[in-house]
Amino acid sequence: MTILDKVKIGNTVKVNLELSKDRLTKETIEAINISSKCTISDFKITDGRGIGVILNLSNGKNEWFFENEIQILDEKGNITENEINKINNSENNFILNTVNNINYVPKFKSSELLNPINFITWLIVSLKDIL
Repeated sequence: MTILDKVKIGNTVKVNLELSKDRLTKETIEAINISSKCTISDFKITDGRGIGVILNLSNGKNEWFFENEIQILDEKGNITENEINKINNSENNFILNTVNNINYVPKFKSSELLNPINFITWLIVSLKDIL
């Protein structure tokens, strides 16, 4: 489910400043500190993988944000659970669990790999295929 399914132009969203302040100007950060609730004025393709939003800030200027940097508000002004963040979190958890559960057992002991007889055998077999 994309952000386009959840919000429309004119909807109000809240900016999560912690996720985006490293790339914003001082003027934009001040406007968000005054009011983090902004109105969606347009959508923008961010990097070919996602869709960002262009928000109308409290100072009247427009700024774009990635979809994970905003929180969707309902009609009462309460934050709704963002399905996109749920999906991203579940994918990240799956990857972390998979990586943590990998038990690598080497096929060879290091002493076997460093044995000169094994190297010479490999070299002869390899050169035989070339010649």
